Amino acid sequence: MARYTGPKVKKARSFGEAITAKDAKVLMKRNYAPGQHGQSRGRVSEYGTQLKEKQKAKWTYGILEKQFRKYFEEASKKKGITGDALLQILESRLDNIVYRLGFAETRAQARQLVSHGFFDVNGKKVNIPSYRTKVGETVAFRESKKKSKYIEVLKQKLKNAKTQEWLELNADTLSGKVLSVPNQEQTESRINTQLIVELYSR
Repeated sequence: MARYTGPKVKKARSFGEAITAKDAKVLMKRNYAPGQHGQSRGRVSEYGTQLKEKQKAKWTYGILEKQFRKYFEEASKKKGITGDALLQILESRLDNIVYRLGFAETRAQARQLVSHGFFDVNGKKVNIPSYRTKVGETVAFRESKKKSKYIEVLKQKLKNAKTQEWLELNADTLSGKVLSVPNQEQTESRINTQLIVELYSR
């Protein structure tokens, strides 16, 4: 799947929010949009605010417009609040689960690990980052990958690691389990999904 490969920190600056630790360091010094007029941009319209929120969500989860729209259409057909359903779909992606469990430092890295066949889901190899995990499923490093140098370093990092309450991490077996469908508070998401709903409802 094609994805954005340009300067990542510029994206974070345009949204005004850090996605990675590197973003946070840069925003401490330059907490304004990139470009010649980044510090003097005028008031953003309602549409502009909604569009920016959608772009932030796409950038955060590494998803392009076509797939993101499909997720929104699926969420809009579910019972309950559409914004919550959209967030749950995004969070259920395998690359996001790998990131949330602490097996990768960024979602981009998690996507790469999944694509390179590092993980089993319920004992079966899955190398599709967009694979949708379900409650009760277990995600674990494949035995054949546990001898890599990456795993040796990761084991040390995971000793004191904590994950979100809707996930269960087993640092000893390098595995994790999806315990429940998360709400926005549990994911600590800073994405205003209501703005995205309003944008697509225009």
